[in-house]
Order: sequence, then C-alpha cells, then structure tokens
Amino acid sequence: ISYGAMNLGTMPGTRREMAGVPYQRGVIRVEESVIINRPPREVYREWRNLENLPRIMRHLQSVRPLGDNRSHWVVRGPAGTTVEWDGEIVNDIENQLIGWQSLPGADVNNAGAVHFEPMRGGNATRLRVTLRYDPPGGEIGRAFASLFGTNPARQVREDLQNFKSEMERRTM
Repeated sequence: ISYGAMNLGTMPGTRREMAGVPYQRGVIRVEESVIINRPPREVYREWRNLENLPRIMRHLQSVRPLGDNRSHWVVRGPAGTTVEWDGEIVNDIENQLIGWQSLPGADVNNAGAVHFEPMRGGNATRLRVTLRYDPPGGEIGRAFASLFGTNPARQVREDLQNFKSEMERRTM
C-alpha cells in the first residue's frame, strides 16, 4: 500500500512509493503532539535539519544525511542494543509537513509524518508526530522491549517536550 494510503499527508505531484510500514500493519502506532511557542517556519527549520535531532531526542544516537532526501538513522534500543536503518523523506511541504519511510533492509520498518500547524496567530506551532513501525521480532520484540522499560508513546512525548524546551529557550 502506498504512503498516501497511510493518511500521513501527500499532495498531488509528490512521489508515491511503498511505505516502510503498510497501512494498518505497524505493530507500534504512536501519535503525539506538543504546542511550541515559536512560529512554524522556525520549528520546521530546526526539525528539518535532521542532524539536530539526536541532541534533543535521547533515544537517537545519530542521523547522517546520505543525499537525495535519504539519511541513515541509529537508535538506542533496549538493553544496550542499537537498531539502524536508511530512511527517505517522501513528502516535504515547507513549514507544514515532513513525511518519511524506511528503505528496504531496515532493522525497523517505519513510516510517519511530522505536521507543523500554526497556532495563536502564527506565533506558535502545534507539532504533531505520527509514526508506525514494526519492532524487531514483531509482537515478541514489543513485549521484550517493554520488559526493559521502553514505551514508544512515552519516549515520543518526552522527546517532543525536550524539543519544545530547546526551541522556547532560544532567542531567535
């Protein structure tokens, strides 16, 4: 099923390729949001520079650009493990939306979108993250991860709060 079928935001003229996680198949589904007291253009610009994300998101070890909207991700997993994948931005609407999917061969198949919605007359942004992924081992992997305290929704919520704090602390 295409990325567009995931209802994660596509528009006419964007590429439609196979998503990293087909619709209704991701074992883990997370949707979290936070309101950041910064305009969407500032929040988008900071998020779009993917190399910035590991400073704010504690489960991310590194994000390395590969060119052509592709990047290599390394994430800390449970019990000191790491998982890696190459991802691709498949939909990028400046100041509004970034949509991605993992590429074939990923340790964790994933897809999602980050929405940047103007609030308070454009002086604030509702940042909404929607993602789906299949952990290694499917349901068994999910159960294993939960034994080590890994809660994906809580991790995303905490990461968004860290991102909010970082963005609001700055004078731009």
